[in-house]
Amino acid sequence: MRVIVPGEEVRTEQDFHRILAHQLEFGEHYGWNLAALRDRLLNDVPRPIDLVWRNSEASRKLLGSNLFERICAILNEAEVQDREFGWEDRFVLTLE
Repeated sequence: MRVIVPGEEVRTEQDFHRILAHQLEFGEHYGWNLAALRDRLLNDVPRPIDLVWRNSEASRKLLGSNLFERICAILNEAEVQDREFGWEDRFVLTLE
């Protein structure tokens, strides 16, 4: 599955959650916070996922570097986990 995050639309953390929750069909019980995002990505989102964060620098400016880096750390953790597990179908992050 290809997930596109349009960077210019990610002005707040909730914007990021909204975009991912919609495209990955997180459902009504999603926690809408970074801990919930981590849980979903590392535990129960079907693979493969090719997440492309377009114009990510716009998001960094809008969110602030601290929050942007916290979100990226979770995304990177999912990518590393899948690679270390040796999964063929895995999570891949691309920042554009």
